[in-house]
Amino acid sequence: MYDVIIIGAGVSGTASARELSRYKLNICVVEKEEDVCCGTSKANSGIAHAGFDAPSGTLMAKLNVQGSQMMEQLSKELDFPFIQNGSLVVCLHEEEMPNLQKLYERGIENGVKGLRIVNRDELVGLEPNISHEAVAALYAPTGGIVCPFGMNIAFAENAAQNGVEFKFGTEVNGLGKKGDAWLVRTSKGDFEAKFVVNAAGVYADKFHNMVSGKKLHITPRRGEYCLLDRSTQGFVKHTIFQLPGKYGKGVLVTPTVHGNTLVGPTANDVEDKEGTNTTREGIDELIGKAGRTVKGLPARQVITSFAGLRAHEDGHEFCIGEVEGAKGFIDCAGIESPGLTSAPAIGKMVAGIVSALAGAEENPGFVGARKGILNPMALSSEDRAALIKERPAYGNIICRCEMITEGEIIDAINRPLGAKSLDGVKRRTRAGMGRCQAGFCSPRTMEILARERGVGLAEITKSGGNSQIIVGANKDGI
Repeated sequence: MYDVIIIGAGVSGTASARELSRYKLNICVVEKEEDVCCGTSKANSGIAHAGFDAPSGTLMAKLNVQGSQMMEQLSKELDFPFIQNGSLVVCLHEEEMPNLQKLYERGIENGVKGLRIVNRDELVGLEPNISHEAVAALYAPTGGIVCPFGMNIAFAENAAQNGVEFKFGTEVNGLGKKGDAWLVRTSKGDFEAKFVVNAAGVYADKFHNMVSGKKLHITPRRGEYCLLDRSTQGFVKHTIFQLPGKYGKGVLVTPTVHGNTLVGPTANDVEDKEGTNTTREGIDELIGKAGRTVKGLPARQVITSFAGLRAHEDGHEFCIGEVEGAKGFIDCAGIESPGLTSAPAIGKMVAGIVSALAGAEENPGFVGARKGILNPMALSSEDRAALIKERPAYGNIICRCEMITEGEIIDAINRPLGAKSLDGVKRRTRAGMGRCQAGFCSPRTMEILARERGVGLAEITKSGGNSQIIVGANKDGI
């Protein structure tokens, strides 16, 4: 029997778990995948939105601004990458200037600080590679960029530090009542809880509709992206959006916290809740639309493309709260953009709801700080030399593209909720995220995973489940 079961270990679920661990509650997060950050949270723009886009008066607008204001301090407490680089919404046609003005007014109403409209001359000064067609832009200095993996993993690790239990590879397939408690049926047995938090992303409607007669409908909205090599660092400094207008809604071009350039996303509604495939049409659309905003996009430097699914609720609003007629069942549903930015505020809201319903006492032993994986390249030459002398694994480069050491990979495997697969290592350290896309470092990383986990090399997977890499020995018959 748990006090709280959270369905889903994405950024909303783990933010909620972290905030709930501030209370004396027995909490468990169940996740059908092999790790945290395996759904929408791993495939998004990594943008900390300022808060001018969501309609005024909505929960989405409120939590976006709150989350944005919390991000810098939170990134220091939990040690994940965040840069407040500012954002620009670019207007490409004079006749669309009234729409830019409306966006500015909405942002002011939402409480976004520092907003202003800049003319073309100032815009070119801010972004030399801006399109010749750009006439003005809405500048939001509070906009930022964040590592979505780092943020999600930081929430989860800190929650685990504070006693939250995580069950991976555990798929929820049924919900019911057992007395006053909820019975959560999973692929690994049944569990009971006084409260259930439904943070299941694109599957949140499935679980909501199991317990409520008032149905919820979520559409998976696929967004495709292109990631450019770190050699493009500095091509743009700010996150550059296009103003939606008669030519449609464009795509963004943004730096990442690790020095790459990201282009995307498209927005196509699909039926498949696992439909994260990329398409030739989608990639062509990205490159074409991005070319309207910036000149000379270095498209030949694309090193990978990927797609994610946003949980689009029909009313385009966050659905957070106790479900009518389902006492103790709390929705955290419809969390699409700006869900990543809003996550810190979503976690606080969910924890406030559950703790009030449970009458929970504060946890005096709560620890709010967490230390991330040591990056030896961030040290001075003297300190790095001392580290390598003491721990030689930090002198052994495994991923040459990203200069990731064996010491970092060992840390990623052995820390709370440590990596169990190649993708788990990649999300925690960036080993395999560089130009060669793991072509060089995968075998060596697999050897380290097998050694540290005490398993055979054939048991190491790309991303859990049936994603085996070794399926046999090529000399068995000789």
